[in-house]
Amino acid sequence: MSQSLRLKKNADRRLKAGHLWIYSNEVDIRETPLKAMQSGDVVRVEEANGRAIGVAYVNPNSLICARIMSRDPAMQIDRSLFVHRFKQALSLREQFFPQPFYRLIHGEGDLLPGLVIDRFGDILVVQLNTAGMQVLSDAIVDALEKVIKPAAIVFRNDTGGRRQEGLDAHVEVVKGTLPDEVLIEENGVRFAVPVLDGQKTGWFFDHRDNRAWLNRHVAGKRVLDVFSYVGGWGVQAAASGASEVLCVDSSAPALERVARNAELNGLHEQVTIGEGDAFEALSALKADGEQFDVVVLDPPAFIKKRKDIPNGERAYTRLNREAMRLLGRDGLLLSASCSMHLAPERLVDVVRGAVRHQDRHGQVIFQGHQAADHPIHPAIPETAYLKALGVRVFRD
Repeated sequence: MSQSLRLKKNADRRLKAGHLWIYSNEVDIRETPLKAMQSGDVVRVEEANGRAIGVAYVNPNSLICARIMSRDPAMQIDRSLFVHRFKQALSLREQFFPQPFYRLIHGEGDLLPGLVIDRFGDILVVQLNTAGMQVLSDAIVDALEKVIKPAAIVFRNDTGGRRQEGLDAHVEVVKGTLPDEVLIEENGVRFAVPVLDGQKTGWFFDHRDNRAWLNRHVAGKRVLDVFSYVGGWGVQAAASGASEVLCVDSSAPALERVARNAELNGLHEQVTIGEGDAFEALSALKADGEQFDVVVLDPPAFIKKRKDIPNGERAYTRLNREAMRLLGRDGLLLSASCSMHLAPERLVDVVRGAVRHQDRHGQVIFQGHQAADHPIHPAIPETAYLKALGVRVFRD
């Protein structure tokens, strides 16, 4: 490792507190010309006085221009480091999950910034979200083969983060052969997962615990699952005794998979599907006089950047208002957000405002977050992104 990245005076404070990101305006470019470096180069990170404090990979074309991989300046970023980190991550998952269905690597939360790996039994789906991880892809695959010995490894390199890093988008099976269906089990319910063409890696393990909570409160209820994707919430609700479940999504392929997942569990009679825009579907259901005991709102991130906060909060507000209009006199709303820029207290504010807009009362009876396979880095607030509220909505 011949290159160094020298920081400006006092720019190391966040790093000493545990953070892993270095911003371009924190670099002393006179001492270490950042633009002369190549994306993916591994560098020794130095304080303003020249003392080495870690090793990182760089992308001179990104606002986050470097990400710490180790606090040991002499550490080699190679297969051995990945083997070590993968074993650390695996030991955590095996403590909490008896079956091999989980997020194996959660980026910064597992001290591997820019890397996401979801495990579906002996199938691994990998997202290389940064230039540094792209350069290290061979070492990552070699380490996975040693630690997990998977039957197949899929690269889902089609994320928005890659575009920001100046990387191309592509999806490929880099090892082995995929079976006709990739199957998982969550909370006792089986699902077929679209790992090649579904959203993100094909499944959202982060809501596992929140779905388990809801499952305990749906027996005999009529449930509406909005933004249903492949039926994670809705099919589990049916399996937990819901009398009827309607899954709504704008994607026809996703709804086909809802039907398939309902069939896998013998629930095709309880689960129906409706294709369309969520807001339009909610209005149409209200116009038709429909009413539900439980409504689940698990939308995509309405707030991707800080500048989106005002419009995003308005979208969350409108969505929750429309959903509450469909609840009976004493109903249950599960309102979620995966927008890291929406603070938990703001989601409570959104729900409170929606309740009052309907001239009803609300009681927050559950506050959920991401499961243990999505560990939160205590120095990086952005890793704590998921929020879920269980709200009783009722009238006097």
